[in-house]
Order: sequence, then C-alpha cells, then structure tokens
Amino acid sequence: MQIDIITVLPELLESPFSHSILRRAKEKNLLSIHLHNLRDYTPYKHGQVDDYQFGGGAGMVMMPEPLANAIEQLSSAVRYDEIIYMSPDGERLNQQMANQLSLKNNLLIICGHYKGIDERIRQHFVTREISIGDYVLSGGELPAAVLVDAIGRLIPGVLNDETSALTDSFQDNLLAPPVYTRPADFRGWKTPEALLSGDPKIVAEWRYEQSLERTRERRPDLMP
Repeated sequence: MQIDIITVLPELLESPFSHSILRRAKEKNLLSIHLHNLRDYTPYKHGQVDDYQFGGGAGMVMMPEPLANAIEQLSSAVRYDEIIYMSPDGERLNQQMANQLSLKNNLLIICGHYKGIDERIRQHFVTREISIGDYVLSGGELPAAVLVDAIGRLIPGVLNDETSALTDSFQDNLLAPPVYTRPADFRGWKTPEALLSGDPKIVAEWRYEQSLERTRERRPDLMP
C-alpha cells in the first residue's frame, strides 16, 4: 500500500511513522508513506498557501490553487482509491472503516489547517472526509497519523501475529476482553482460572462473555 500525505508541516509526521509497527511495515515494504509539503506546490511568493476568507470573519483558509496543483501532480503518477480530507465534520473513524481502507492500494490524505480548505477542493477532488472525533485540533496531521496507524497495522504481514488485529476492540462490535500475563498471582491478585485451564474452548467462552459484559458496561451503544 502507498499513502501520500499533503501537509504544511511534514516534520510533524516524521516521528509517528519512524517507530514501532509503522516502521516495521515500511521496512518490510508492505507500506510506503510519502510526505508532501504543500508549500512546494504554491505559485505564490514566500510559500503562501492560505488567505483571508471571503465574507470576512476570523481565521485563514487554505487556498485552492496550491492544493489543486498538489493533488493533480500526485494523481498523474498514482491512481488513488480515495482522496481523503481529515475534517472534524467528516465520517467518524471506526474499526470497520479502517478495515475497508486497509484493503486499498493507494490513498492520498490532505491535512487541513487554519479554518480549513477552500470548499471547491472538497467538492471537486476529495472523495472521502474522515474525523477522529467531535473536537477540533490545530491541524490534520495528528488525525492523519491516527488514520495511517489504524490502517497500517491491518495490512497482512505487518503484525508478527496477524490474528492479533482480528481480536482487537470493535472488530466484532465488542470491546476486547481483559488480558493477563505472568505471574499468575501478583500480590494476591489472581488470574482467572479459565485462562489457566489450557482448554481453548473454555478460554474462548470466557473471553466472549467478558467482551459482552465490558461492552454492556462501557459502550452499550455498540450492542445490537
């Protein structure tokens, strides 16, 4: 999979993609991530990419021409399955969406800033708008990093144990069950006997019941 990201702050994304699972994905050539500085595509002096909004009001707006130049130039070399704009008024990111996007070949992500991007870019280029929550951040870089991480770990071969991702929270609309490791008895706090039984059926049943209970308590909105 190839993911291209248009941003005015590429340095903000260098660290999240240089460590842990995403670094492993890149080293295995399962995922390539390319950061593109929007200022490299502007025809305006001093790398200008934003201007005052028509109609007045506080806050600057990212201009259409630099974004259109970047999108068109990148699209001339790569056929994107989705051109995604990270926006607080987009679809709410969830596990099912991450699953779907992990099956794509090429994604282009646009990181907004200031009051956002010119509406004409959203209307004529963007194919999907995604939000990571009902709050506003300083820019789209951190949401883009969240999205790429959620997608990247699902690519086959990225995780050492591919079944790990299949048992994550939300994969089956349930929260993940509690997990335990050694020692079995820590300060008198004991591991449930079912997990020590050695019987896969007993373990599976216990985990399912715990997932149901945890979901009912913490996220009843997920229950059918």
